Amino acid sequence: MTDWIDVCAVDAIDAEDVMRFDHGGATYAIFRAPDGAFFATDGLCTHEKVHLADGLVMDHTIECPKHNGRFDYRNGAALRAPVCVNLRCHPVRVSGDRVQLAV
Repeated sequence: MTDWIDVCAVDAIDAEDVMRFDHGGATYAIFRAPDGAFFATDGLCTHEKVHLADGLVMDHTIECPKHNGRFDYRNGAALRAPVCVNLRCHPVRVSGDRVQLAV
């Protein structure tokens, strides 16, 4: 059975933005796509463990703030060097006016 954890209100994240969420010793990045859909990945860059929530979101891409590597946050794909390891993605849903993450 999946445990869903409350993250935030739907309106706490603007379209084309990201927020950091820490839970159970792990850090996650919660994204809101331009169309309003939500996505979640591990919160640290796979290259040097920098918090992705400090990065720049452009369309469906997050750019790491340290070395400008990029990921597609919808599927975790590493898109631009120096990152070469994909991000792990996590299920996310909207329940009422709340965003929830599966852990």
